[in-house]
Amino acid sequence: MIWLAAGGPVIPTFGGRGAFACERANRLFCSDWVSRNWSSVLWPALRQHIVLTLIAVSIGFVIATALALLAYRRGWLERPVLIVTSILYTIPSLALFELLEPSFGLTRTTAEIALVSYTLLIMFRNTLTGLREVPAEVRDAAIGMGMGPTQTLLRVELPLAAPAIIAGLRIATVTVISLATVASLIDNAGLGVPILTAISNDVFKTELIVAGAMAVGLALAADALLVIAQRILTPWTRAG
Repeated sequence: MIWLAAGGPVIPTFGGRGAFACERANRLFCSDWVSRNWSSVLWPALRQHIVLTLIAVSIGFVIATALALLAYRRGWLERPVLIVTSILYTIPSLALFELLEPSFGLTRTTAEIALVSYTLLIMFRNTLTGLREVPAEVRDAAIGMGMGPTQTLLRVELPLAAPAIIAGLRIATVTVISLATVASLIDNAGLGVPILTAISNDVFKTELIVAGAMAVGLALAADALLVIAQRILTPWTRAG
C-alpha cells in the first residue's frame, strides 16, 4: 500500500489501471478490469491451473490405482502404502515444497510432485475399498462362467468398484485444485498468481475476488463433470 505524506492510502495504478474510474474509486468489483485483463491475466492463469490439476490427478490416479491393485492381490502391501501416503498427506504444503526444493528447485516439477503426493492416500484407499466391497458371490459367479483372475478384475470387479474409485477421484481433484493455488509460490503459474498479487496489493480487491471465484468455479465444474462421468460409466447404479 502507498501512503501520502499527509497520511492516507493511495490506490495503486497497477500499470495504468488507476486511470479508470471504478479502480480509482477502489470499488469492490470492477467489471472493466476483468474484461481488460481476461486474455492477459485471468485466462492464462485458469489454463495453467487446469493443466497443473490434470497432470497431478492423472499421475496420482495411475500410481494410486497400481498400488491398490497390488495391495488387493497381496494384502501385506496395504499397511506400508497407507503409512507412507498418510505421512505425505499430512505434511503441510509449504513444508513439502521446502523439502522438495533442494532436489528439484523452484520448478513445475516440484509443484507437481507435491500435488501428486496429496492425491495418493485418497485414491488408494477408495480404490482398495471399492474392490473389497465387491460381493463374494459375484466373484464366484464370474469364476463359474470361466473367467480368469484378469478377466474378473477388468470385467467385474473394477466396474463394480467404479463408484468408490470415482468418489476418490472427485475428492483428489478438488484437493489439487485448492492446493494448486499455493503451488504458484514456487511455479508462478495458475490462479494462485493473481490471488497472491491481489493479496500483496492489499487495496484493489477485484483481482482477488475474480481469481478466487474462478478457483471455486473450477472445483465445482470438475466435480460436476466427474459426477456425470460416473453416471455414464455406472448406469446400473441408477436402476433403483
